Amino acid sequence: MFEGILIGLGTAFTPINLLMVVGGCLIGTFIGMLPGLGPMSIIAIMIPVAISIGDPSAALILLAGVYYGAIFGGSTSSILINAPGVASTVATSFDGYPLARQGKAGKALTVAAIASFSGGTLGAILLMIFAPMLVSVALLFHSAEYFALMVVGLSAIAAFAGSGQVGKAVLMTITGLVMATVGEGALFNLPRFTMGVMDLQSGFSFITLAMAMFALPEAIYLVLDPGRSNTGQSGSGQITDLRITRDEARRITPVIGRQSVQGFLIGVLPGAGATIASFLGYAVERNIAKGEDQAEFGKGSVKGLAAPESANNAACTGSFVPLLTLGIPGSGTTAILLGALIALNVSPGPRLMVDQPEIFWSVIISMYLGNVILLALNLPLIPYIAKVLAIPRNYLIPFILFFTLMGAYIGQNNATELLILVGLGIAATVLRFADYPLAPLLIGFILGSMLEDNFSRSMQLYNGIGFIAERPMTLGLLVLAVILVVLPGYRARRARLRAEGVADGD
Repeated sequence: MFEGILIGLGTAFTPINLLMVVGGCLIGTFIGMLPGLGPMSIIAIMIPVAISIGDPSAALILLAGVYYGAIFGGSTSSILINAPGVASTVATSFDGYPLARQGKAGKALTVAAIASFSGGTLGAILLMIFAPMLVSVALLFHSAEYFALMVVGLSAIAAFAGSGQVGKAVLMTITGLVMATVGEGALFNLPRFTMGVMDLQSGFSFITLAMAMFALPEAIYLVLDPGRSNTGQSGSGQITDLRITRDEARRITPVIGRQSVQGFLIGVLPGAGATIASFLGYAVERNIAKGEDQAEFGKGSVKGLAAPESANNAACTGSFVPLLTLGIPGSGTTAILLGALIALNVSPGPRLMVDQPEIFWSVIISMYLGNVILLALNLPLIPYIAKVLAIPRNYLIPFILFFTLMGAYIGQNNATELLILVGLGIAATVLRFADYPLAPLLIGFILGSMLEDNFSRSMQLYNGIGFIAERPMTLGLLVLAVILVVLPGYRARRARLRAEGVADGD
């Protein structure tokens, strides 16, 4: 390992590779800030540029920089305008946007930057130390385990339900699962529930649904409630409160540590990725929080912001384990990276560390550099980025609508998406008026297709649901899912009984 680190240092610190790190981080951060243009799109566009470089190490360092740069910068639109254009930053908006509306946009962006940097850096350290042995762990997960892992992800709905909203959260999750079934099925390549609309044959677009659930209703709310645009900024547009207090630093430090490790381990699993890591990170921290900390979740909690940001960046780093050591893409983005590796005549797999150590180790070392560069780029720019919230309401509403409509259109390059966006956006606004949580719907939609694919595959392999009993790891994950669903209700009941006991004593 030490020989590999020395080889990686020698390769990563060449002038061309340093330029690739900086360029990849800049491009990725800028693209990540724009709703609708996720890392998949920009990496696909950058592949011809990477191939033209010729050097596989430099090309992969550039593409990797774009990838984790986009994840790093993706929190900006989620925090400032409640428009998560990337699935892994949806959970960031749950507490990041409320903080921005409280006049703490600078603080929210600072927490996100520090959590992203810490998660990415800790992930790179874990990748360097444990990559060889984690290969064997990843190979233990088959379709049955991935199905159970998706169920664990769905069990997080309890964390996104407010007081007395568990029933509503379950209903919204089921709605998301139903929407995930639109389009071609897992077993048969036949369209389902498309109602004869050809544009629905591939199902609903995540970008369109995310914009409809969060960004479009926010624009409608700004029209209906002019005071909503008052984020507490001064009339001059001066952004204050950029620093985090010592108490806030003390509160988020253990959160960042836990979720960096958990996010990295989830990222190691092929097919899991940063999205599940961010949702589970948020759910775990909300479930273990107590008292005032738990009450703040969903209303502007620094813990609720730090958890998904550290988890998704660590998972992004962890996704390189199956890609480089097994040649298995863990997500759509790493699938594109795999195609780029093949185009560069690089064969990812167990022999990569032995046959081409300069590629493997230079990518890991570049992740350290990339995270430092991202932090150095983003922190000084926070006062200027946060001034988006100082834009007058008359300009902010068209700004949100423009990025919402363009994000939906660019995602599918189809004008029908705009009609779907408007229809779903109106429905989401009505649901918000009725006090239905929208996050569970998006969770159900994101995990629904993966849940169906892995369940169908497991059913075929084991001729029924016997795989649950035959595979102890699957059973253990399902038990964990049940605990995650039952625990919040049990804790709420205990708190209620304790409060009643205190009242009786008084």
